[in-house]
Amino acid sequence: MTTSVIAETAVEADGTPASTAAGSVPSPRRRRRLRGRSWGLYLAFVVVGVAVLWAIVPGVFAPGDPLTGVPADKLLPPSAAHWFGIDTLGRDLFGRVVHGAVHSLSGALIAVTVGLALGTLIGAIAGAVGGVVDDVLMRIVDVLLAIPGLLLALSVIILLGFGTVNAAIAVGLGSVAAFARLMRAEVARVRRTEYVEAAFGSGATFAAVLRRHVLPNSLTPILALAALQFGSAILAISTLGFLGYGAPPPTPEWGLLIADGRNYVGTAWWLTALPGLVVVVVVLSANRISHRIGRSGK
Repeated sequence: MTTSVIAETAVEADGTPASTAAGSVPSPRRRRRLRGRSWGLYLAFVVVGVAVLWAIVPGVFAPGDPLTGVPADKLLPPSAAHWFGIDTLGRDLFGRVVHGAVHSLSGALIAVTVGLALGTLIGAIAGAVGGVVDDVLMRIVDVLLAIPGLLLALSVIILLGFGTVNAAIAVGLGSVAAFARLMRAEVARVRRTEYVEAAFGSGATFAAVLRRHVLPNSLTPILALAALQFGSAILAISTLGFLGYGAPPPTPEWGLLIADGRNYVGTAWWLTALPGLVVVVVVLSANRISHRIGRSGK
C-alpha cells in the first residue's frame, strides 16, 4: 500500500508526476506541453506548405510581374496594399518574395537530392561491405567533413559557374558526408539485429537481406536528416545568393533580395528584414519537422 502511494506521487526531475507501472494519466502541465508541441508542429507544416504553394502557384498569391515596377513608388513602407513595402525600383517586395520561393526551394530540393543520393549510396556500401572498402570510404568522408561547407560550396561554384542550380549542386555536395556517416552507422546497427541474423540464417542472400530488411529500417533517421538539410540548404543557397554566387539580378531569389536592401537598412529596413524573416521562419519550420521525424523513429 505504501509503495503504491509513493509510486503515484513520484515526481520527475522536470517537476511533472511520473507514470506508475500501470500507467497514469498525464498531468495538466504535461498535457499543456504536449499540446504546445503539437501546435508548433502544425504551424511548421503550415509554413512549409505555404512556401511550397508560393513556389508552385506564385501568381495566386502575388499576381503581376515581379521584375517590373513603378519607379515613382520606390521605397514605400509596408502597407495594406504592399505587405512588404516597395523596393528601390518600385517593385512590390512581397510579390518578389513569393515568386522567389521557386528559386530558393527548388535549389534546396536539388541540394538535398544530391546529398541524399550520393551520401546514402556511399554510406550503404561502407556499412554493408565493411572492411577495407569501409575504411577507404569513411576516410574520404572525414576529409569532406574537415572542409568548411561554405568553402567547399564556393570551390564547386568556381568550377561549375554561377547560378541557382550550380549553387544547389555545390551545397548538396557539401552535405554528402553527413548523409554518408549517418547511413553507414544505421546500416551497421541494423545488420547486428536479431531479425537480420535470422534472415541470413534462413538462407536469404546478402542482396535480399539488404534490400528487404537493412535499408528500409535505416531510412527514418535519413529522412529526418533530409528535412534538416532542406532547411540548411535554403539558408546556404540564400547565403550564396547574398554573396553574389547564386542567381543573377534581377532574379527574385531570397538571398539576392536581402542583398539588394543591405545598403538601405537605415532608411528602408523592410527591404532586408522581411525577406530575411521569411528565410528564418521557413528554415526553423523545416528544422521542427525534422525533429519530429527523428523522434518518431525512436
